[in-house]
Amino acid sequence: MSLEFAVQHPCVLRARYSEKHLREWGRLSSLHATLTTGDNVVPAADKLKWIEDAGAEIDLLQRETVVCPNCPACLPPEVAGQGEAVGCLGRVNYPVDAQFEKFLADRVQLALDTLDKIDQPRLLHILVDPESPFDGEATKELRRVTTPEGLRFFELRLPIKLVRAAINLTTDNVFDLLAGFRADDAEATTYTREFPLAATADYYDFLDLILRNDVSELEATRLHSRSRNYAQYLRLLAAFERAEVLETRVLVD
Repeated sequence: MSLEFAVQHPCVLRARYSEKHLREWGRLSSLHATLTTGDNVVPAADKLKWIEDAGAEIDLLQRETVVCPNCPACLPPEVAGQGEAVGCLGRVNYPVDAQFEKFLADRVQLALDTLDKIDQPRLLHILVDPESPFDGEATKELRRVTTPEGLRFFELRLPIKLVRAAINLTTDNVFDLLAGFRADDAEATTYTREFPLAATADYYDFLDLILRNDVSELEATRLHSRSRNYAQYLRLLAAFERAEVLETRVLVD
């Protein structure tokens, strides 16, 4: 299970294939990489059979996506890019690991405690506003879910509570904020949510502060070794940067 995202840029691939098709290629290439690189997360039997039956499709996607590295929407391959043959796609694998959630809580709290309001990203102001749309309810529901296969969306069964200026918030509110907004064209794209162009700059500023600002090289190395989600959210940050430059949106589901 994963949260999938894409920079919707009108490239040569999108001229020939639908958004749904490219998304399916993204899943296929990711699963193929899992099988061929020794990843310790073993796909379910039905997914293994899916890949076995998809040899011709894998060959096709590998031939077609050779154009991706030269595309302005291509995300950095060194940032959670393993298995992302379609260069403008990325994913955050579930369950969200406890290490990343603790890091996220610490960084949001630090920003609220140490930055003057005028220096805080706009999304922080919205997050702590009593009328904020990010009420945490959607994430709270996901946190309760365990699939028949025993999979979960979050390692932590309870969210982390914030304090002081964020006394009424938990990490459920933060993950709601990071889930984007409902998309009106989900039937066409298969992505049910989006980060519209008008929001990409705000999301870039927020994630840049939380994920990178004053994070030492030692701490970043430690995070990469303990949390795969850290690199995946860095890839989402790169998606916001590309989308802003290209004046487009980021699709998410």
